Amino acid sequence: MYSHRRLTGLAAAGMSGALLLTACGGGAEDLTGENGEAAEDGQSIDLAMIAWDDSIAVTSLWAVILEEKGYDVDITELDVAPAFQGLENGDVDAYLGVWLPVTHEEYWEDYGENLESLGVWYDNAVLTLTVPSYMEDVNEIPDLVDHADELGNRIVGIDPGAGLTRVTEEEAMPGYELEDDFELVTSSDAAMQAELDAAVAEEEPIVVTLWRPHSAYAQHDLKDLEDPAAYMGEAEDLHAVGREGFRDEYPALTGWIDEWDMSDTELADLAGLTLVEHEGDPQEGAREWLSQNPEFLERTLGEDAEGLEF
Repeated sequence: MYSHRRLTGLAAAGMSGALLLTACGGGAEDLTGENGEAAEDGQSIDLAMIAWDDSIAVTSLWAVILEEKGYDVDITELDVAPAFQGLENGDVDAYLGVWLPVTHEEYWEDYGENLESLGVWYDNAVLTLTVPSYMEDVNEIPDLVDHADELGNRIVGIDPGAGLTRVTEEEAMPGYELEDDFELVTSSDAAMQAELDAAVAEEEPIVVTLWRPHSAYAQHDLKDLEDPAAYMGEAEDLHAVGREGFRDEYPALTGWIDEWDMSDTELADLAGLTLVEHEGDPQEGAREWLSQNPEFLERTLGEDAEGLEF
């Protein structure tokens, strides 16, 4: 079975007393490691998840796969800093959405030497400032200066501790001289999306901090603003990261993650199913995606995919 917990702060005592929010059970299958030896069947694993689209989508994907392979899966929802702290402390086992080399750079510098990199599974992640496509006169980030009044002098952002927030605030805004005309309003991914939804519904001007992959692109006709000086950074890699000792404790799973990669199309389709079509039940969306993409299981799990049905 897997369970889902939400934590905004982290301490060892706090982790042990976390409130169980939801749970659902599922079947178990035999799990074999190298040379056909039984390995990890029924083993518990706790996956850290940040409430961002890419993290929700891929964490849900792996929770469903691992449940079917006989693992007892917990999902612990955390903010960015507590997720890295939890990995270092061993309170969570893995986090599947580390952005490097820019977005999570400061966290990797602080915690990386005590963690285990499990590999890159996506190599085209980008940070953006984005507007609706009907804002025809705004095509580059520097264009925002001429439209500050109609935008209410606001850039609608996400979490204060997010790498996207830091890059926007410390690199793009001063680099493009936006600081005198704009305030970066931080809140959460969900709050940002709510403002975006409301603005698009009325065809009102808005600029938001966004990133690819994100389900907003499946819901709205959006335009990423050109970044001529590359202050928002180049395309980044998404890494899976485990706590110290992860590879030794989870050899079969480590092998699967070593083979894990996703294309732009696969990730966009997964995000659409987990976060739009099955909003509120991302695991059901992941199951539907897996049923439509058996080749993903075959190339990722190899012979261990045999017998899995979704």
